[in-house]
Amino acid sequence: MDTSFQGHFLIASPTLGDPHFFRAVVLIIQHDESGALGLVINRPLHTTVGETWSRISDIPYDNDAPLYLGGPCDSPLMVLHCLEEAGKIEVIPGIYFTAEAEDLNELVRDQSSPVKFFAGSAGWTNGQLEEEISDGDWLVMPAMAEQIFGRLENQWRVLTRLIARVAAVPNLNPKLIPPDPSVN
Repeated sequence: MDTSFQGHFLIASPTLGDPHFFRAVVLIIQHDESGALGLVINRPLHTTVGETWSRISDIPYDNDAPLYLGGPCDSPLMVLHCLEEAGKIEVIPGIYFTAEAEDLNELVRDQSSPVKFFAGSAGWTNGQLEEEISDGDWLVMPAMAEQIFGRLENQWRVLTRLIARVAAVPNLNPKLIPPDPSVN
């Protein structure tokens, strides 16, 4: 494997036909020779973290943030957070991932870290993600903490425009930029 996409966003191509990933923004949690694990970060569900937590734990937790649908694969409750001692994987500097019950309990008790809870995940077998990227199904860019924890409207649109600008800027010939922006 030449490149790991851990800590990167996958932004669904506008032409990606899979309904599970239509206009999805996926954070790659882990990517190695065995495959990749990701979480769709822009699919809030119509249930809160507090409602979900009360069904699985006796520890009180008042959190009215939405639970997110992390992808089409069944998985335990998963969390992105900033509490190093409760992190199993550091996804990007200062952002951690866990699905371990004792870590979830610690995050609920501590409540000092921003958290984002997920039901479900996205998974790829060895080579599958690289093939999908090569086929143009995904745009790839480094993840940013403010995009992970922020509740941004139209996150997919914001990131597709951002990645288009980032890709275009190095290829712009300054001589082609008119001095008067109104002629654009």
